[in-house]
Amino acid sequence: MSSSAAEEIGALVRDVAAASKIPAKSRAVSIKPTVATLASLAYENGLLPTELDELIDLLVTPSHLDQASLAALVRNLYPVARVSHHVAIRVIGALGHGKLKPSLNLQAALLKWLIMVHHVLETPAVLAQAYSVLFNLLDTATIRPNVCHLLALITRRKHVRPYRIQALLNLSRQTANDPYLIGLLRVFKDYYPEIILGELVRGKASAFKHPDASWKERLQEIQEAYALQADKGSRVALGGFQVNRPTGRAQGRRVVPTVHTSHVTEVNAVNSVTLEEVENVTSFVQNMDRIELPNQLVAVLADPLLQKLLLLRPNAEAYQRVANWLGSVLQNVLDGDADEATLWEVLDVVKDFVVQSKSVPPVLLSFFARFFQQWNGSGQRGYILQILSYTPLLDFHGKYLLAVPEYELYERILQPLELATLDNAPSSQVDMLALYTHILGHWTAILRSGDPIPAHANASLTALIRHTGKLSLALLQTSPTEPVNIAIIEFYEQAVRLVSDDALKYYIRIELPPSELIYIFLFSSSVATVSRLCDILACYKKGFEMAMSTKARNDGSNRIDALSYDRAYVNLYNGYLMDICNCFWRSRAFSDADTNSHGCMMPRPTISKLTSYVSSVDKTFSLPSMFSLSFSPVLCLQSIHSVRDLEDAAIGGDGSIRTRHAGPVTQTTLSKLAIAGGIQLSWQEYRIEVLRSLGEKHLGGIAELLKNTMTVLKNSMDATPRARAKMSS
Repeated sequence: MSSSAAEEIGALVRDVAAASKIPAKSRAVSIKPTVATLASLAYENGLLPTELDELIDLLVTPSHLDQASLAALVRNLYPVARVSHHVAIRVIGALGHGKLKPSLNLQAALLKWLIMVHHVLETPAVLAQAYSVLFNLLDTATIRPNVCHLLALITRRKHVRPYRIQALLNLSRQTANDPYLIGLLRVFKDYYPEIILGELVRGKASAFKHPDASWKERLQEIQEAYALQADKGSRVALGGFQVNRPTGRAQGRRVVPTVHTSHVTEVNAVNSVTLEEVENVTSFVQNMDRIELPNQLVAVLADPLLQKLLLLRPNAEAYQRVANWLGSVLQNVLDGDADEATLWEVLDVVKDFVVQSKSVPPVLLSFFARFFQQWNGSGQRGYILQILSYTPLLDFHGKYLLAVPEYELYERILQPLELATLDNAPSSQVDMLALYTHILGHWTAILRSGDPIPAHANASLTALIRHTGKLSLALLQTSPTEPVNIAIIEFYEQAVRLVSDDALKYYIRIELPPSELIYIFLFSSSVATVSRLCDILACYKKGFEMAMSTKARNDGSNRIDALSYDRAYVNLYNGYLMDICNCFWRSRAFSDADTNSHGCMMPRPTISKLTSYVSSVDKTFSLPSMFSLSFSPVLCLQSIHSVRDLEDAAIGGDGSIRTRHAGPVTQTTLSKLAIAGGIQLSWQEYRIEVLRSLGEKHLGGIAELLKNTMTVLKNSMDATPRARAKMSS
């Protein structure tokens, strides 16, 4: 909500409040246009807590506003945040009979509003505390439907008492089996099945469906927009310490049942608690050991509170029951006994469960192994990818390690998934790349939290990284864009965490990116991509050095040592470092004369033609220098900016300089600059200054790689203070 809208709403609320104290005939102007404007703004922007409090006070106290205006205000009470318990108490206190009470029609509207904001109450327990007050209002026919609905929402086992059951039975008989009373009685019976309702259950019971679905949708939109604007997240989330309680038709449409506990009787009620009675974290903690498991344990898939309970009180039998139910439903899908809508609804629920628990039920992986053989990739593909993001750490090309049929992770699950989803479109390849990035991150988290490191961990991670490298090369051919580069770089940054982790670096082998990918990124048009690539390679250098310094073991240990890398593999890596140093520091790009250098894997005939072309354009240029700090397409701007900063500092310090460097910078131009009255800066100081300025801009990967590769440069950067531009005399 903008500040101007908030101010306008506040002013209108004050105008309406002032007019409510004046009889209609005594007002100078009609208040109805003001009320209409306020209602419209409240619908568009919602109401801040202060304005909501003022309007509730206006509605629950006697005033001179007409009923139409009051009803319009109630219909547009859209809170932008959670509703405080003070507001709920004032609404409840305004219910009933009396001269100072609002009209019964307005009370019904306020009760309807309380039902619609029930899920965003700051303290839901406040309604339970007023249960007796609300129950005693059931004899008022005008507000009875809404009172029954609200009681159905807040009823817990502790509220179901014999005298209340008897009162409901008597009132139901007096009102010719009012359907709303019958609906509330059935809620009571859910908690105590032994209640005998007799002929009453044959009546038409209320479904207690939401009073206004469009109002609820608008409230969600307003609260989501306000939460985003306030940087609090995109959703108004529940605390997670109450069971999900859909009512009426919404409950009937759910494939996964909701939490319901009916086998707890009055005899053992003092020694046990149901999940439905838990209202907050304090109640959950205090009663954790006494909480009874619900009838349908498969409700754990969709209920956060039951998930917390089974996480803190593991129960093998409970999880087996869940697996049996899930296996039965999924088998129906494979056999054609369940439609596609059922499959996606189940997977939608399972997806949320997997994301919360960070684990995939083995029965689900077994289902995917068979389902992918006949799936064409249509439908809610995102559900499957999110679920598989938490695939357990298995042998990538080996045998399944869980107590399920032996499958090979890639051959039986991931490869069929690729065949079903990859359609030569960049979007599908990006989806698979994101999946492998998430799997790598999940496996890394498993290894960091587990002990000991599984013997197959190194082979699985190496195979995953190697396979993703091939996918990345294919993706770079179909969509050579910067977002794709970033996605690939993020995967390898995730892989670097394996090498930089203090514990994992001794067990996980370094798997280098494909050579083609390294050089594509090295000559990228983005300095950020180049810097991140260099940072990855610099981290790998530390990993190689650690392995080379570790003595070889013959005791069957799976620790990484010098024997884990053959000489050719290390030389391949050293060649990457040499090529990068030749490009950025030595002004010898594409040279293959140095030991281990690859010449950026450019064919020599191509280099000869490029060299001739550069000379034909300008004889003062040379191909090897075109990719140095001063001339590189991605670094030339950063380089000249570092010189400009030094010149600006000189102007603001000792005085003015007679000339500025025109750029690009070379060793010769720096010498001429000093003679012409510019700053005095040596070639070494200039290059070190460029690297330092890149680091200050969070582009320090290039400097990190050069320092780790060239000891002389590291010593120079450590010993050389920050360059200070000196004026020539």
